[in-house]
Amino acid sequence: MSRFFTEVGRLFLMLGQVLRWTPRPPWEVRELLRQMVRVGLDSIPVVLLTALFTGMVLALQTFNTLQRFNAEGFVGSLVALSMVRELSPVIGGLIVAGRCGSAMGAELGTMRVTEQIDALEVMATNPIHYLVVPRVWATTLTLPMLVMMGNAVGIWGGYLIAVVLLGANPVTYMENTFQFLDLNDVASGLIKAAVFGLLIAVIGCQKGYYTEGGAEGVGRSTTEAVVMASIAILFSDLILTKLLF
Repeated sequence: MSRFFTEVGRLFLMLGQVLRWTPRPPWEVRELLRQMVRVGLDSIPVVLLTALFTGMVLALQTFNTLQRFNAEGFVGSLVALSMVRELSPVIGGLIVAGRCGSAMGAELGTMRVTEQIDALEVMATNPIHYLVVPRVWATTLTLPMLVMMGNAVGIWGGYLIAVVLLGANPVTYMENTFQFLDLNDVASGLIKAAVFGLLIAVIGCQKGYYTEGGAEGVGRSTTEAVVMASIAILFSDLILTKLLF
């Protein structure tokens, strides 16, 4: 139990330091852009592929179910609302947690055990400002962009299954896709994605920054970064869904 409270305390301490150091110059714009490429651009293929298959499976499942009630025309609405409000943010967050949260934990953990972080402090460079702040804001800004692309690809995947494979009316499908979708649905999904990105980066950096125990400790921090970030995404999703809808 004491370890749990220690981890929570370190998490909020890291978040507070990030917020405190963010407005202070010099701003590491080049490092921010480099991290945005690593988190965003390099994650596009796996996020879009997952969104595509999620939309296709969702359309396949709901079409057969709604057909029993002669309501298969609403497959487009169901796929769009499910992808935008829930599936794209959560699945995208879990993928980025596994891919980038673990990388942050491993990278900072290796720098900690090899005393590179200590060397930065000796050179009067704050490691939170130089290493953590760009990673946190790069992930927070990039994940909503990935989710927006995932929304479009997931809806397109549902169209392929419902219209091309199962023969649904394409005009009705497209009309129903956007008829019940409003701006609040899209905005709430993007807010979720930004919060998930913040949690992934803070947890990954926190686990790496406080790594102990050499190579074994780096491996342990990497694993814990993914597990903690995944749990945090699911827990915060519950709270945000209650608050936003």
